[in-house]
Amino acid sequence: MSANIGERLRDVRKRRGMSQRELAIQSGLSLSLIRKLEQGERNDTRLETARRLASALRVPTTTLMAESREETAKQVVVDQWEPVRRALVGSPPSGELEEPTLQGVTTALRDAMPLFRGDRFAELGAILPPLLRDAEVLAGLHPDGRAVRVKLMQLTGWLLTQTRQFDAAEMALERALDESADRLQGASTVNTQCWLFLRRGRLAEARELATEWADETEPRLSKATPEELSAWGGLLLRVSAASVRDNRPGEAEHAMRLAKAAAVAMGREYAPREDSLRTFGPVTVALKRAENAMIIDRPDKVLQLATEVPADKLRPTSNNRHRHLLDVSDAYARTRRYAEAIEVLQGIRNSSPQWLSNQSYARDILARVVSKRRTLTPEMRTLADAVNLPM
Repeated sequence: MSANIGERLRDVRKRRGMSQRELAIQSGLSLSLIRKLEQGERNDTRLETARRLASALRVPTTTLMAESREETAKQVVVDQWEPVRRALVGSPPSGELEEPTLQGVTTALRDAMPLFRGDRFAELGAILPPLLRDAEVLAGLHPDGRAVRVKLMQLTGWLLTQTRQFDAAEMALERALDESADRLQGASTVNTQCWLFLRRGRLAEARELATEWADETEPRLSKATPEELSAWGGLLLRVSAASVRDNRPGEAEHAMRLAKAAAVAMGREYAPREDSLRTFGPVTVALKRAENAMIIDRPDKVLQLATEVPADKLRPTSNNRHRHLLDVSDAYARTRRYAEAIEVLQGIRNSSPQWLSNQSYARDILARVVSKRRTLTPEMRTLADAVNLPM
């Protein structure tokens, strides 16, 4: 994997007996882009582009690229979250502080959960530094303090992944996994780790890690608890997500079928008592099936599946409903229904503006719409500012 993507692309294309023009036709990409890639003039290949090339060449995406250059947080975001990162690595607070108690830290963590569910990032950025420091101290004072710290590390890793601070997120999640008390707690952390790997384009790592843990946590469906089904099903969805991006449709569909079996056995949407950010059930599986359809460029199927999702049975959080709505907006944009695409984006902005501003996917969708317009409506201009669309 030492060669760049251009060299690998040229080698695989020649092995397949395809010309550059034939590859452009089969992949739906421009001939000029393929020429620039093979000549080494472009190395910033996006995962979507690599998957389309891999699909045309009938090879896994990871044959062409080991890791995509996923956009990380802007410097202004990095600066805003610096206190959280300092607390994460254990920077001691200045001055003498009152010794934390288990009840006090547990209550503070419980009170913070609505902020996580509501994507209220600004408020979380203010409360997390002292909470992380208190949890660190508590872990050395109380037998149950370690479990509180693991939970807080899981949540911090999830939040840092959401805000595209990937290195810090990986540090938090590795600490949480190292200190997990049992396999279900570990599976919860691994689920987020796999999401982090997916966002960074580390498809092989995501697929292998999710597969390993899914195998280890697979329950007997007839006797499984909701916690076991949720953990296993969630990992299977990660296997499917990594596989479909790696152009392994058979593996993606197999994992999705197993996840559906777990959801049917569950019979409802379920969130672990202390992990309401992670839901699993029939609706979640339906959302992820639509997401897979968008990955393989089937906007028609996305819109069809979207009509089958019961909108009133799932809390619109960033890791389920809103992500699905971005797929719906993208499907509208790709089928030239630009007004509907904008309407969906506007709805997300109204309900969760801080979440939307961190989504490069939203910027891509809006850029596609804007490129087809001579002039922008006031709503489009407002959205462009909300998603930080470059001028």
